[in-house]
Amino acid sequence: MSISFFILLFIVALLYASVGHGGASGYLALMAIYGFAPDIMKPSALILNLFVSLTSFIMFYKGGHFKWKLFLPFALASIPFSFLGGTISLDAVIYKKVLGILLLLPVVRFFLYPNTADANLKSNNFILSLLIGAIIGFLSGLIGIGGGIILSPVLLLLNWSNQKQTAAISALFIFVNSIAGLVGQISKGIHIETSVYTFAAIAFVGGLLGAWLGSLKFNQNILKFTLAIVLLMASVKLILT
Repeated sequence: MSISFFILLFIVALLYASVGHGGASGYLALMAIYGFAPDIMKPSALILNLFVSLTSFIMFYKGGHFKWKLFLPFALASIPFSFLGGTISLDAVIYKKVLGILLLLPVVRFFLYPNTADANLKSNNFILSLLIGAIIGFLSGLIGIGGGIILSPVLLLLNWSNQKQTAAISALFIFVNSIAGLVGQISKGIHIETSVYTFAAIAFVGGLLGAWLGSLKFNQNILKFTLAIVLLMASVKLILT
């Protein structure tokens, strides 16, 4: 494996963890560029997600940015649907193109609209949260991502959380969905390459640094800009690969 792959893997994990993401969409794009087989890409991305998202969650949780009341309805609905999505095989080319296009929408929002002040935050709607969680959970399992990259812009567009709260909630959301999606794939008899554990170690270090920077050092404007760049990078890579 090229040394450039490991360097880029570290950078992707750092960037995604800084905004509370596991990085599956970035890992999928990176592995596609380096010629990984689709049946290896999906479980590998979810395993990397587990390490990076958990690290990111711990950092943001310690920073006091996590809200259980907002997280729980999303998770309750998403976990079973993520498992269901993980049992379904979807053409790799189709899901990358669709996801890439969808990711362009929140990029426009982050670049063109200002941050929501904490004083303007609204309480979440429980039923709507369950519906959103179910939809994102199913798509997460189907595509092989944790879903945080979809949940984050939804939370911000609805004014239910600020940037760092969104990062904290998304991180744990990604973790639980990645487990559910991976279990769904295992039930279908997937094969996990031993090399993924080396990838996980590199991603863990990058995620640790990124989570520390995101939860304790970066301010809201930097997080907003970083998230927009990450989403744009993932979108372009997914569309072009």
